Amino acid sequence: MVKKISVEQLVVGMHLKEFCGSYMEHPFWRTGFVITDPKDIVTIRASSIKEVWIDSTKGLDVPKGVAAVSESESQAQVEAELSEAVQTPARQVAPVSTAAEIQRAAKICAQSKQAVISMFQEARMGKAIDVGGAQRMVEEITDSVTRNPGALISLARLKTVDDYTYMHSVAVCAMMVALAKQLGLDEPTTRVAGLAGLMHDLGKAAMPMEVLNKPGKLTDAEFSIIKKHPEEGHRMLLTGSAVDPVVLDVCLHHHEKTDGSGYPKQMKNEEISLFAKMGAVCDVYDAITSNRPYKSGWDPAESLRKMAEWANGHFDPKVFQAFVKSLGIYPIGSLVRLSSGRLGVVVEQTGKSLTTPSVKAFFSTKSNMRIVPEVIDLSAQGCSEKIASREDPAKWRFADLHELWSGIASAGH
Repeated sequence: MVKKISVEQLVVGMHLKEFCGSYMEHPFWRTGFVITDPKDIVTIRASSIKEVWIDSTKGLDVPKGVAAVSESESQAQVEAELSEAVQTPARQVAPVSTAAEIQRAAKICAQSKQAVISMFQEARMGKAIDVGGAQRMVEEITDSVTRNPGALISLARLKTVDDYTYMHSVAVCAMMVALAKQLGLDEPTTRVAGLAGLMHDLGKAAMPMEVLNKPGKLTDAEFSIIKKHPEEGHRMLLTGSAVDPVVLDVCLHHHEKTDGSGYPKQMKNEEISLFAKMGAVCDVYDAITSNRPYKSGWDPAESLRKMAEWANGHFDPKVFQAFVKSLGIYPIGSLVRLSSGRLGVVVEQTGKSLTTPSVKAFFSTKSNMRIVPEVIDLSAQGCSEKIASREDPAKWRFADLHELWSGIASAGH
């Protein structure tokens, strides 16, 4: 019997089927589990969630004589309401500016990171992977990317060395969604692509922590261990139920290269699926733009330039071109020099041309000093400014570069 109860009625031994409320309101990455730890109940009650669904056929029921919230409803009514609550129909999501989406995207990043940490911990403990439990997370990420592709993708790039493995999954999820939209895939397929991005590195949960978090470059022996993570992740996903073939495929093949030099199967060109090709591009971009224990991340625009050099043999050309269109030639956060000699950071894609984003100018190279920040829409009619070149942030060492475009103070990135 499925029942809706107050969180105050929760006890250890109950099977929690679903939370009543948004994924963003609770700290658990999945549902459909028996509560075994009293701390979980404390955590639920401390959240804004007030009611939950339990399944008394899979766990404890409320005590006799104690009324559940849905006690007067029939089983059919309860199931219908639950089904309606967890379905993911197409929704109209209005586009907004990067500035308008940043704070909401930051909250989604934080919540998603915690959820992925929990997911990896459960995988390390050998628990079956509940891919369905990650759907709500993908929905929130998809909606954010739909409102504004640049906000969450750019924020997810600003990960610390310590949380790289987890935020990398969130970043790749967001980029897979944006790329799927650019490729014209339908909404259900786009969500599956996002889920595949979220789960693609699950196998790293089986890797030795001392190798995964090594502060220096890996030895050949250590790299051989890490190269096993696609197959480990694939194996872990198979322990779950009803895992979409796309999710399995991307997990196993996101390190394949079109020239056959990838792993684990050395597949070539047409042997690699569209989704695995998408995963390869998103995975590499986030890896090279992120700070790692042994190197600082590259500038977004410079990273795309380097990837273009590798594209022949590494990436599918059409997929890579679509990826560049989804981010822009100068992705948000790129440091550029304008034709006036001012330096600025890209804050928004304008949608009119890949070479004319909105740039926040903040430094004069002529006077070698900071100036009052000014946002310039390079696509605006009559705008005489143009991007003259990319600039290397390492050369200039602006401590507040990330804050300039995001409005969020840096926290050890």
